[in-house]
Amino acid sequence: MSILLPKMIREKENDPGQLIQGTLEMLILKALARGPAHGYAIAEWIHLTSHQVLKVEEGALYPALHRLQLRGILSATWGASTNNRRAKFYQLTALGQKRLNAESQRWARLSAAVAFVMQAS
Repeated sequence: MSILLPKMIREKENDPGQLIQGTLEMLILKALARGPAHGYAIAEWIHLTSHQVLKVEEGALYPALHRLQLRGILSATWGASTNNRRAKFYQLTALGQKRLNAESQRWARLSAAVAFVMQAS
């Protein structure tokens, strides 16, 4: 099932991206598997790692981070960013690491199934 995410993640600046529900949370978890990061750094990592294809909008990122924190998947502490501004740094909890592992396996199965369908003649 896919949903239109007009202000969450975009493939191009003028085109709304179509992503499978839950993809943003999975990308956030993957970004934080590298270690604690603040929101802007998470969005920037996703953008750069996707070869500038995916752009996470603030209006979707921060509510998602808040939801993940409320569910115990992320923890957060205040600190200073690289430009010495106050920022909230998020990190995976043990539950978050389990969730990332489960989502990674689910995504691998799903993307392989879609690839099989797209390659069928």
